Amino acid sequence: MQILTKRQRILWGIVTVLVLIYALAPVFSIFATSFKPAGELNSGEFFAKQWTWENYGTILSPEGAAADLFLPALRNSIGIALIATVIATVLATLAAYAIARFRFAGKGLILTLTLTVSIFPAISVVTPLFTLWRQIGLYDTWAGLVIPYLSLTLPIAIWTLTAFFRQIPWDLEQAAAMDGATAWQSFRLIIVPLAAPGVFTTALIAFFTAWNDFVYGISLTSTSEARTVPAALAFFTGASQFEQPTGAISASAIIVTIPVVILVLLFQRQIVSGLTQGAVKG
Repeated sequence: MQILTKRQRILWGIVTVLVLIYALAPVFSIFATSFKPAGELNSGEFFAKQWTWENYGTILSPEGAAADLFLPALRNSIGIALIATVIATVLATLAAYAIARFRFAGKGLILTLTLTVSIFPAISVVTPLFTLWRQIGLYDTWAGLVIPYLSLTLPIAIWTLTAFFRQIPWDLEQAAAMDGATAWQSFRLIIVPLAAPGVFTTALIAFFTAWNDFVYGISLTSTSEARTVPAALAFFTGASQFEQPTGAISASAIIVTIPVVILVLLFQRQIVSGLTQGAVKG
């Protein structure tokens, strides 16, 4: 392992601070705006002269002007993202194990197709999905969003988990088979626990992808029955037609960012372990 000199450590420290400032400045700006009263939103000041919880009350209080939009959307986002994450993780685990362990024709083609799907623009399939969902009754439903979210989460999940399963030596499964374990028992009790960092990291990536989606959320819903938070923000209105709901939107952005921040802080070691182990060829 290379040891950095004092000068190199200082330079890397400066670069790290600059990157953090660049990345977190918008977040701090949104945070400060969420506490500004309506009269100071266009003042040009970074921090409010008099901080207020008014914007949070607008979206969280039952009497708030935007509560009927935000609260159902928050419920929908949590439910839909969790369902999509669970399904994507289970399917990706099974698919990745089969690709990594079994020999069959077209295995490379399958991986190529999954990568192709992941880079395909989502906006290009919205119109056909809109028409199809209206015809079969999936428009403005949870299932109507979960299914498209799988197309966003499954490709990266399969690629990530395939790298993990390829690192696990065959000897472990062979030893388990000699001890009388079935193929399913070996997979469930030995392989999956060993690949737990990858499975966990994949689940988080899938959750973040579904949680932050806007295109499908705005295009495949029309009411609060299934509309998610990113889509609901587009329908926020001010107290009058001349007032922009900047404060309420900023407060909503902070609220929906909190679960992501908490997950990253609680499981940062697992995330780093999952990403780094998947990048090392065993």
